[in-house]
Amino acid sequence: MASTQQSEWIETDIPARMDRLPWSRWHWLIVVALGITWVLDGLQVTLGGAIGATLQNSQALGLTPAQVGMGASCYLTGAVLGALVFGYGTDRFGRKKLFYFTLIVYLSAVALTAFAWNFESYAFFLALTGAGIGGEYAAINSAIDELIPARVRGRVDLIVNSTYWLGSALGAGATLILLNPHYLPIWLGWRVAFGIGAVLGLIVLSFRHWVPESPRWLMVNGRYEEAERIVKQIEDEIAAKTGQALPPITEGKLRIRQRASTPLKEIWNAIAHEHRMRSFLALSLMTAQAFFYNAIFFTYGLVLVKFYGVPPQSVSSYILPFALGNLLGPVLLGHWFDTIGRKPMIVCTYALSGILLAVTAFLFRAGVLNADTQSWCWTIIFFIASAAASAAYLTVSEIFPLEIRGLAIALFYAAGTLVGGVFAPWIFASLIQTGSRATLSWGYFAGAILMIGAAIVEAIIGVAAEGKSLESITAPLASRE
Repeated sequence: MASTQQSEWIETDIPARMDRLPWSRWHWLIVVALGITWVLDGLQVTLGGAIGATLQNSQALGLTPAQVGMGASCYLTGAVLGALVFGYGTDRFGRKKLFYFTLIVYLSAVALTAFAWNFESYAFFLALTGAGIGGEYAAINSAIDELIPARVRGRVDLIVNSTYWLGSALGAGATLILLNPHYLPIWLGWRVAFGIGAVLGLIVLSFRHWVPESPRWLMVNGRYEEAERIVKQIEDEIAAKTGQALPPITEGKLRIRQRASTPLKEIWNAIAHEHRMRSFLALSLMTAQAFFYNAIFFTYGLVLVKFYGVPPQSVSSYILPFALGNLLGPVLLGHWFDTIGRKPMIVCTYALSGILLAVTAFLFRAGVLNADTQSWCWTIIFFIASAAASAAYLTVSEIFPLEIRGLAIALFYAAGTLVGGVFAPWIFASLIQTGSRATLSWGYFAGAILMIGAAIVEAIIGVAAEGKSLESITAPLASRE
């Protein structure tokens, strides 16, 4: 399948062979093995949001609302640093190795969080947990795009990322029992919640053997024979399961120069110069969704308790429908990102999310909402916004060269979170602490403006990537003379 042109150049049809594969049980196993990690992330973040009100109790850690928000910011800061470090490692050492390492970091940290004794220890362990999850973003999104056929890449990427909200729903349901003092004492319930997250992580670790190293990554990084062997195994397995011959290869071969690593100078040139407009697009989408999500979700429970008098142990009952709405959004809307197209769907979901949040902020400010109607407004908004946020990760993973895909995801996740997300929970917690609806509503209006602005950027410079191979969207750096 390959012919050597020079000692260091090869011609390969591995990308074309991966894209022509019919959907199969093998692809479902990849979706499950990768999506299960987002279940963990959703579980962790939901626990943080639901437990926030409980942690203010003197029988727990006795935190202030601002400290609850700062704890969320520490988690996000850890995620940013973890994404940058492990994102580079994903491109340098491979997708599969980082799968295991980042998950082990997460498991260790979330277990330690259950034993936190004050705000400082709680915030530190949250930061470590975030580092593990941040590293997963780059490895998983890279693997999804490189293993899934181009014709369904958009919907699969969105669905895998949406499984975050399955974890959120599970977390919300679990905390209805764990945070209820009728079942467990206040000092114990929240600790058990984090302990369960660590136990579930051990189960997830066993799923990872289903995911092979990315053949696309292997073929560029001097391990072509291994890439050929993996693709052949996949082809044989799918052909055996379906009982039919595989579709013919329709795309031409790709000529690349194998390399051991990509110099930092070349990485910088690709991101800052050659693909400068795409970098601006990625930053716009990531920043808007980070502020939008982190500002609202991390302080969800605080708003319900402060402005609507919801008992802390009942917060999860409001998070549950919110999480289900976020889960269903990408699942039901995802196929349109492959059929209608990336640009129109991203523009629509970002703009509509911003408009609906602005309307809800106005109603909140006017005092016409109660706890139920406020939660249903957020559920409707994030049904759409969840697809928009997942599309941001999809966009970044598609529009940069293979050799820097993991780092690009990490870099723009980190930059977007730093600019729009890290301080958002702390800022909004501080706004909530004022007790002023008018003051808090301005924060919501800011989130709406960012989402609408990102929609405008997408409309102008977005990339129509639907149905195209990754290599035709952006040629690998290794393909250059």
